[in-house]
Amino acid sequence: MSSYQLNVNGTVHTVDVTGNTPLLWVLRDTLGLVGTKYGCGIGECGACTVHLDGVAMKSCGTAIKDLGSAKVTTIEGLARDGRLTALQQAWCTLDVSQCGYCQGGQIMCATALLAAKPKPTDADIDKAMSDNLCRCATYTRIRQAIHAAAGA
Repeated sequence: MSSYQLNVNGTVHTVDVTGNTPLLWVLRDTLGLVGTKYGCGIGECGACTVHLDGVAMKSCGTAIKDLGSAKVTTIEGLARDGRLTALQQAWCTLDVSQCGYCQGGQIMCATALLAAKPKPTDADIDKAMSDNLCRCATYTRIRQAIHAAAGA
């Protein structure tokens, strides 16, 4: 075991884990941030998506030793002072979630998309969101929420 310092949602944490421990497990098991979900464990579903310095990344395949000084943002870190982001609000208004399991990863991916392209086209959305799977197939509502947030 080694000690690693992580900046997660603006707070620096020191964690004692092995270097190969996936960020996903540090977030969930060590820090108690359970909004980031375990889906497939091989980076194919997107349920574990977080931001590393603003870039959407799958945390299940990201070893803690490889983070360096990257700032980690999880779904819990998006809302500020209890206020949802425009995207989170659109998600609620349009009732995007069904089971909700994948939605944290979906929102994190969509947030990164809107940061890079504030007015995405359907093609932009489809491309950016293609690595995030939704078993309930709420893709149409996901697209609508992204467009609604882009217009907010």
